[in-house]
Amino acid sequence: MISLLPLHHVFASAICLARGMLLLYNTCCIRRQAQPERISFMKELTVSTNDAGQRLDRFVGKAVPLLPESLLQKYIRLKRIKLNNRGAARDTRLETGDVLQLYINDEFFEKPREDNAWLKVGTPRLQIVYEDENILLLDKKPGILCHSAGVWDYNTLIANVQAYMAGKGEWKPKEENAFAPALCNRIDRNTGGLVIAAKNAAALRILNDKIRDREIEKYYLCAVHGRPRPPEGRLENFLFKDAKKNQVFVRNKPEPGAKTAVTEYRLLKTQGALSLVECHLLTGRTHQIRVQMAHAGWPLLGDGKYGSERFNKDYAEKGQALYSYRLVFSFPTDAGVLNYLKGKEFRAERVDFAEKYFGITDLVL
Repeated sequence: MISLLPLHHVFASAICLARGMLLLYNTCCIRRQAQPERISFMKELTVSTNDAGQRLDRFVGKAVPLLPESLLQKYIRLKRIKLNNRGAARDTRLETGDVLQLYINDEFFEKPREDNAWLKVGTPRLQIVYEDENILLLDKKPGILCHSAGVWDYNTLIANVQAYMAGKGEWKPKEENAFAPALCNRIDRNTGGLVIAAKNAAALRILNDKIRDREIEKYYLCAVHGRPRPPEGRLENFLFKDAKKNQVFVRNKPEPGAKTAVTEYRLLKTQGALSLVECHLLTGRTHQIRVQMAHAGWPLLGDGKYGSERFNKDYAEKGQALYSYRLVFSFPTDAGVLNYLKGKEFRAERVDFAEKYFGITDLVL
């Protein structure tokens, strides 16, 4: 014979069970939320006689060169960097025989290379003109390298792009076999202007093809010495690059190693001894605008390689007055997943020398 519990006992038991399950669920959620960031195994460094006397943060910064300064300071505060198994202030002076315990992810201990330089970037510094799921259009300021130039450097445009995308979760290096966000066009260190970055392999392939086939039109502004005559024209000759000197020379007829270079120009405004000129590149040779304009008799302001030293001294400019200020995605042929960009035009927000010497702030010229 089976005895049945009173109905109110059944309800009470059910309520207790439900409360218990809810408490268990909440506890699990809290534990999941409270899980600390996953870190690798601890690494130890012993301070040698030659390293003694350094500040804790300076020593770790040298020992782990890929660790961003912001993370370094944060890890010291969180005691993920310990001195003799205890937390320590960042300005603690190290002594011979001290042992540091570092709870830092493995990737930061890798040898610095261009492809991992983005790890060193704490807060990406980018001036974004346009962004979608496939591309980034950036306004690179003069003085910034697109890529490192022989010596390892993390203050490059590509390192900041990759750090930006990794931070957003749009690029996960550990899940990629080969692809990394890449720049599709490059601009000299002391030249400013618009640079296209591809966020995925499909966009990179298409953009590389379009740039090669001249389906993306590039317009530059430059300040030159003198007044171009005629005010509108076309410069066409052959450029020979001396790789050892990193210098380009103009040739008026074909010769081995010399490549055809074509630039269309348009005079926009003259102010005193300076003229503001728009240049439309029909080819993309090294130093093309700088060397062609100098050869025509209108050297760029501030150009220490192809310009006039005496003229430049009068203005105290340290870099060439040249800016890639406008891009047009003409795309006369199919662009696949980037077809939506066909006919779109983008401009830089401002060009310092155009404003400084010609009073031009509106770049719709």
